[in-house]
Amino acid sequence: MTIAKDNKQYYIPAGTLTNGAFDLDLTPDRAGWAWSGLKILSLSPGQTQEINSLEDEVIILSLEGSCDICTNNMVFTIEGRDNIWSAVSDYVYIPRDTTYSITSAKGGRFALASSRADNRLEPRYCPTIEVVSMLRGRGAMTRQINNYTIGNAFTPDHVLVTEVYTPGGGWSSYPPHKHEKDTDDERALEEIYYYEMRAMQEGREGFGFQRIYPSPDFDIDVCVEVHHGDTVIMPYGYHGPTMCAPGYDLYYLNVMAGPAQGAQWKVTFDDAHAWVNDAYEQAAYEHNPRLPFYPI
Repeated sequence: MTIAKDNKQYYIPAGTLTNGAFDLDLTPDRAGWAWSGLKILSLSPGQTQEINSLEDEVIILSLEGSCDICTNNMVFTIEGRDNIWSAVSDYVYIPRDTTYSITSAKGGRFALASSRADNRLEPRYCPTIEVVSMLRGRGAMTRQINNYTIGNAFTPDHVLVTEVYTPGGGWSSYPPHKHEKDTDDERALEEIYYYEMRAMQEGREGFGFQRIYPSPDFDIDVCVEVHHGDTVIMPYGYHGPTMCAPGYDLYYLNVMAGPAQGAQWKVTFDDAHAWVNDAYEQAAYEHNPRLPFYPI
């Protein structure tokens, strides 16, 4: 048995990149690439965090709780949700070169998904009705998807943000796929996976597994056990499956960005496993009956 050689380079355990009120402060520089970033902000009741977006555009959504975002004499309220397992979040777009503050009256946790941006768009509030939600896959591959910036009314400059929910014992990001170069069929997108877990029995700590393996053009080898609050960065290579242990539901937030502008998500499946998509669609497989976890 061999141990995947790149685990330490691309796996970020929970608590590794804390910074003040940020449970995770992952910038492109810290990731070692050019575009994608993610911050997880925890605010106590009444606390305010001031931020300058600098050269990044930012999508702000709730993981838990509500908040007010103030910028340029405008105030946007994210109504949010009780937690990630209860509802879709509304969200706010912040352009590059913008100073803004986030205040949470009752406290909460918020994801700030970002990308380097070429153009400075306008700040924007996006209600939950603009989030494109769906079930994808069949059988053990069924997962719940919330697309915040793919196929929506609003198109950011570069950043793509998606939530994926996988029930215990399920597989996501399968068949394995890649998006590492710009072609007619594919977009070069650096990707961040940020994970949270939910145990079916109170007080238990869940886990899952993430695989990334070489593509014809790039050498990468990651196979890692992931836990609540962990992060994996994926610069290239085939990624998948993301596997969730039975008894524990898995959530992950995807942040993607690359040199192409607009919300373009194009992927190439690994030829060795792409047949699974068609086989599941053509056979009498149903969606996992545990999904969706909440109305979409």
